[in-house]
Amino acid sequence: MGTERMAESIPPVALNAVFKQSASIPEGSLQVKGYDFNRGIDYHALMQSYITTGYQATSFGQAVQQINAMIEKKLEPLDESVEDTINLNPCQRERSGCTIFLGYTSNLISSGIRETIRYLVQHNMGMKWTPSKMIARLGKEIDNPESVYYWTYKNNIPVFSPALTDGSLGDMIYFHSYKTPGLVLDIVEDIRRINNQAVYAQRTGMIILGGGVVKHHIANANLMRNGADYSVYVNTGQEFDGSDSGAKPDEAVSWGKIRSDSKPVKICADATLVFPLLVAETFARKFSAFSPQSKMH
Repeated sequence: MGTERMAESIPPVALNAVFKQSASIPEGSLQVKGYDFNRGIDYHALMQSYITTGYQATSFGQAVQQINAMIEKKLEPLDESVEDTINLNPCQRERSGCTIFLGYTSNLISSGIRETIRYLVQHNMGMKWTPSKMIARLGKEIDNPESVYYWTYKNNIPVFSPALTDGSLGDMIYFHSYKTPGLVLDIVEDIRRINNQAVYAQRTGMIILGGGVVKHHIANANLMRNGADYSVYVNTGQEFDGSDSGAKPDEAVSWGKIRSDSKPVKICADATLVFPLLVAETFARKFSAFSPQSKMH
C-alpha cells in the first residue's frame, strides 16, 4: 500500500486533532533545564537551577524570588513621606519597608527546623506569634540562647498563637488554675496586635510553613490591609477536601488576603526538606545587611 493511500485512510478527525501548526515560543520564556553536574558540585548554582527544572523545583525557585523581594523591600530606606505609624503599632517594632510574617506549626519547633527559625529571630530577620506576653515572659525566663523564644524576647519580636492552650502549655495552665486561680489570657489584645502589625505596615510578606490556624491567622491579619504584597506557602495540604490548609494562594487572593497584583507561590513539600534551603538562598545570603541589627550575645 503506497504512502499516499495510507494518508488518505487516516480519519480526518484524527488529522485535525493531531496535526497543528507549530507556534514559536514566546520571547523571554524560560527553557526547562536542570543542573549539569559536569560543572562540579556548586550548591548555590544547583539551587538557582531549580527555577528552570520544573514542577516543585520551579515553585521553589519562585519562592526564593518572592522571599528575596520581601527582604529587598525590608532593607530599603523608608519612604519619609509616609506617616510614622510606630505609635499606632502596639508591638512597637522598628518600622521597615516590609513587615515579614513567619508562621509555622508547632511540630516544626520539635524538629531541626527549630535551629533555622532561631537563626532568623536571633538576627532580627522576621516576625512571628502567641498570647504574646506569656511567650515573651517564658522567653525571658528560659535564658537559653538555643531557644527560639529567648531570641524573640531579646529582639522584641511578638509571637502570636490563638491556640496557646492546645498542648502541654495548656495542660500546665489547667493545673495552675486549680492551684492559683486568677490567671487570664486576653486573646482580644493579641488579635488587635497582629492585625495592626499588618494594617500599619508599609508592605507585608507572608512565609507560612504548614496549614490550619497558623496559616489562616496570618492571612486573615493581612485581609485587614487588603492583602499581603508577597506570599510563600510551604505545605503538603491539598484542596480537594475544602480545608484552609490545602487552599492555594488564589483562594486567599479571592478573599483579599493576598493582593491580586502579587505573585504568590505555594511549594507542595515537607517544610523540613525545603525551609532550610529557602533560608540558605535568601536570608542567609543577606546576613551582612541584617548583622548590624543582630544581638550576638
